[in-house]
Amino acid sequence: MTTMTQTRRPTHLGLAIIALALGGFAIGTTEFVTMGLLADISESIDRSIPTTGHIITAYAFGVVVGAPLIVSLGAKLPKRELAIGLVVALAFGNALTALASGYLPVLAARFIAGLPHGAYFGVASLLAASMVPASMKGRAVSRVMMGLSAGTVAGVPLSAWLGLHVGWRSAYVFVVVVSLLTAVLIWLFVERVPGTPEATIRRELAALKRPQVLLAVAAGMIGFGGIFAMYSYIAPIVTDVADLSRTTIPWFLFAFGIGSVVGTWLAGVLADWDNVRQIVGGFAVSVAVLVGFYAVMDRPFFTMIGVFAIGALGSIVAVGLQIRLMHAAGDAQMLGAALNHSSLNVANGLGAWLGGIVIAAGYGYRAPSLVGAGLAAGGLVVVLIAVALERRTRP
Repeated sequence: MTTMTQTRRPTHLGLAIIALALGGFAIGTTEFVTMGLLADISESIDRSIPTTGHIITAYAFGVVVGAPLIVSLGAKLPKRELAIGLVVALAFGNALTALASGYLPVLAARFIAGLPHGAYFGVASLLAASMVPASMKGRAVSRVMMGLSAGTVAGVPLSAWLGLHVGWRSAYVFVVVVSLLTAVLIWLFVERVPGTPEATIRRELAALKRPQVLLAVAAGMIGFGGIFAMYSYIAPIVTDVADLSRTTIPWFLFAFGIGSVVGTWLAGVLADWDNVRQIVGGFAVSVAVLVGFYAVMDRPFFTMIGVFAIGALGSIVAVGLQIRLMHAAGDAQMLGAALNHSSLNVANGLGAWLGGIVIAAGYGYRAPSLVGAGLAAGGLVVVLIAVALERRTRP
């Protein structure tokens, strides 16, 4: 089974972390840029915006399927080579997206693009944690996740700008280029870490029998859906509720990304301090912010502040849940880290779907924010149940 064992400190530790984080940058870009280009894609494939939102769900479903399956099958493989294979697969999925025409082909391409997402973060987190002392593992994992946040800061606005001015397909071509560059840098700077020859699918998936693993996954699936219920529809919120032009959408994506970077940096420190308080506090504040966002989203300045805050809180919760799952999974820590991204992408699909339902029902683009607050509250309840159970069963 996979373990977070200490290996020899790499000669280029900083470059190794950057290489791994760049893969997160590519993933963050491809995951979130779709939301900013939803109107353009819907026009191209001749579907309504709520229906086009299903391609977000398709990507999320790919993550859910791919993470446990690929990690379990790949546990015996050398970790560096597995990471390289996953970013090449990411490039392939995004190339298919750029070439696809019509609703169903785009839907299928987004599913394929999502398959390597969670597995990549599982193996990249394990590689990063193996490079540093035990007291810095939380920060090492958060630095890899920082790539995901950096993708929302730089990759998403840049690719959204490309999509608006060159065509939405160019955004996914950009991801292909970054993914292939990542593969080269990982090969150059990340040291080879052997696989686990005795690993089997059954032994890896045994972590799913642990109550704390299941509760952490459930908390991510439900609670993180609060972020996506609102953020999936950020483009029409900006244009229809805040009454701004389409050209301002990248600035709101940028604000979300800056919040994600700040939140991810803070998350590593919080995780090494008190992981439970980090998650509980993140969910509790998310509920308050999403309710407040409902009231102020027609005011551009407050909308920008709200988007920043939601980006920060999402990263604090996501990294916190990843650290908790890696500990709760025992020896199957790579699977634990990958499962976090499965749960978050169930949340992605769930949030986008529920948000689309209330919009289609005629409640407008404000309503998904309240749906999000309810989901975040549900995640908080699950975490509190997990903490209570942990205290009862602790020797």
